[in-house]
Amino acid sequence: MKTVILCGGMGTRLREETDFKPKPLVEIGGKPILWHIMKHYSCYGYNEFILALGYKGNIIRDYFLNFNLYNSDLTIDLAASGSVEIHNNNAEENWKVTLVETGIDSMTAYRLRKCKSFITDDKFMLTYGDAVADVDIGKLVNFNNRMNTTGTVTGVYPPSRFGDLEINKGKVISFKQQTKDVLNQKPINGGYFVFKRDFLDILPDDPSCDLEGLPMKLLVEKGELSVYEHKDFWQCMDTYRDYIYLNKLWNENPVWKLWD
Repeated sequence: MKTVILCGGMGTRLREETDFKPKPLVEIGGKPILWHIMKHYSCYGYNEFILALGYKGNIIRDYFLNFNLYNSDLTIDLAASGSVEIHNNNAEENWKVTLVETGIDSMTAYRLRKCKSFITDDKFMLTYGDAVADVDIGKLVNFNNRMNTTGTVTGVYPPSRFGDLEINKGKVISFKQQTKDVLNQKPINGGYFVFKRDFLDILPDDPSCDLEGLPMKLLVEKGELSVYEHKDFWQCMDTYRDYIYLNKLWNENPVWKLWD
């Protein structure tokens, strides 16, 4: 099963970093947050990724084209036309990465639609390129199999946010904007989706279509969106404050680091 990662947003609330690089390449502990997300899926055996590119997508292309160079010790022989010897090739990253240009101004549903031809299995996973978590991907996939719905969204409970998912018996009955209900906290959409490939057929050919809009509404109306509740760690990188916090956690207690 392939994992699609949405990597096209401009990250306007993180301008301190995203003026110079795309948001998925903003670093935690010296590695892009995108690398952390991919390591997470990889430690559960999912090593095929489709990256939906947009804003500064060429920088992400460059990162993967030169991945071994960026992650290894090198000797460059300038007298031999700059030949390069890689001393410690980072072979543990057994990844296959497909890079798809989905447009600078496209919204998330259209970005996913642009990846359709590369999604060939009956199911696929999808997440955002700006959040880390300790979600158990194996349990998430098993939950989706049991529920047998077209889609499963992971509902998370960050303490500083208010819920946008109304749920009943494991299914989403309303997918809406966040509401401030402190006494009855509801989960928010944390990404980490699992979808049947059929979901791609309902995505309109419209660059302004947001994944959280019409496509989710249609699934909810049909009772085809289940929710996997995750009450442990989840943290997005929306602001510079989040960036500082995640780097602090990496140094002190990297809760999402499930790999060796």
